[in-house]
Amino acid sequence: MNKATISLRPDAVIGSINPRIYGSFIEHLGRAVYDGIYEPTHPSADSDGFRKDVIELVKELGVSAIRYPGGNFVSGFKWEDSVGPRDERPRRLDLAWHSTETNEIGLHEFQTWLDKVGSELMLAINLGTRGVSEALELLEYANHRGGTSLAEQRIANGRTEPFGVRMWCLGNEMDGPWQVGHSSADAYGALAAKTAQAMKMVDPDLELVVCGSSSSSMPTFGEWERVTLTHAYDDVEYISCHAYYENTGDLGSFLASGVDMDRFIQNVVATADHVKAVRGSSKTINVSFDEWNIWYNTRFEQVDRIAGIDNWPVAPRLLEDVYTVSDAVVFGSLLITLLKHADRVTSASLAQLVNVIAPIMTEPDGPAWRQTTFFPFAATSAHARGVALDLDIVSPTYSTTRFGDVAIVDAIATHDTEADRYAIYAVNRAVDSPTELTIDLTELGILDSASTVTARVLADDDLDAANTREVPERVRLADLPVTRDGAIVRIMLPAVSWAELLIG
Repeated sequence: MNKATISLRPDAVIGSINPRIYGSFIEHLGRAVYDGIYEPTHPSADSDGFRKDVIELVKELGVSAIRYPGGNFVSGFKWEDSVGPRDERPRRLDLAWHSTETNEIGLHEFQTWLDKVGSELMLAINLGTRGVSEALELLEYANHRGGTSLAEQRIANGRTEPFGVRMWCLGNEMDGPWQVGHSSADAYGALAAKTAQAMKMVDPDLELVVCGSSSSSMPTFGEWERVTLTHAYDDVEYISCHAYYENTGDLGSFLASGVDMDRFIQNVVATADHVKAVRGSSKTINVSFDEWNIWYNTRFEQVDRIAGIDNWPVAPRLLEDVYTVSDAVVFGSLLITLLKHADRVTSASLAQLVNVIAPIMTEPDGPAWRQTTFFPFAATSAHARGVALDLDIVSPTYSTTRFGDVAIVDAIATHDTEADRYAIYAVNRAVDSPTELTIDLTELGILDSASTVTARVLADDDLDAANTREVPERVRLADLPVTRDGAIVRIMLPAVSWAELLIG
């Protein structure tokens, strides 16, 4: 049996946790929108056609902000198509996912849905096939109070008050050759800077996200960030990171995916700070990790990709990965990594939310259910509030093919100062044995006989166990026994597990 120890110090503050770190992402892709959040014929549909069972699950998940409408989709999107009378909206070819977009759901309808789930809108603009002028028009339509043609058009379309969008993404993955209109870092950086400057002439308080690399494995990674920020540093607040992970048969390396995410963040921050130093700027650029998840992209590329000149389906089943226990453990470890960088990662978007590589799945005219990845996100978003705390971790290591020697136990702590509650999130990467985790809480000075310490765990003897339509509750969080000896707490982490410990 492995043994690891954690010491928690309340003064080891990494940074405040921005609630936007618990964001998500809905793209016009597959069944994310149609048959996902919107199904007017479903028994649970409300008067706007939105599935109430999905709304309740999104609320339970605790999503703070939602990036929309893409993603790759946005680089061919004309925002004007998605507003106005529905029966007058055009159907368009979506080149990103080789589908047909009906535009039945657009900006107004999506905001209506966001109001129901209580999430903030994070809006992406098209810098693939469009530019400064179209971005300004969308900003005026969405945020200007009235008295201009576009603002009055919004009012005529049913929304008197502005949408008031604060956070905007300047395009999507513009480094990727799969992206419609992709370009060099120099060309994109210049366009992003011009667009940002123009948008801030309308509203200088906007929060703008410039595209970073679409993954750390891109051949232009690092240089893309440097060149892009050299153009746009003074005009934006964030640079984006995107990362997806999958189990390709090397379970040990897969379980250590958080190591890769950690290095990715460190390198992007270092590059941004290099540009800051070169420019002699007092401004700090933060990270918007606005796409992250487990995604079996290999399966999509080899099996599910749609092709054919006459084959443009509406809302096809795409990227509907079924997540296992091992997937959820890695997913939980990625959340730990994001929290470890709370000082610089101040926005993040789980990609995506419903049906498409999602924690929530639905069937037309049928049920909605929680995937295994639902549980770490819901628990963390509910309890990991306030500030993130660095931990002193002593753990044995194991050898991986991709990352060398990696700690078996990784963990993060948080302190909700308003509730005066601490939370610890830990992952056990050991495949063959449990790990006894000893947690020293002496420096907290809050434990007495009336203090409560509770723990929950996500684990299963079958690492491939999953929740499906047929067995929707096969995997859930389970109570984990806790033993206490004064300020020393012990829990036994099963092999390949993710756990939450709440104190106070």
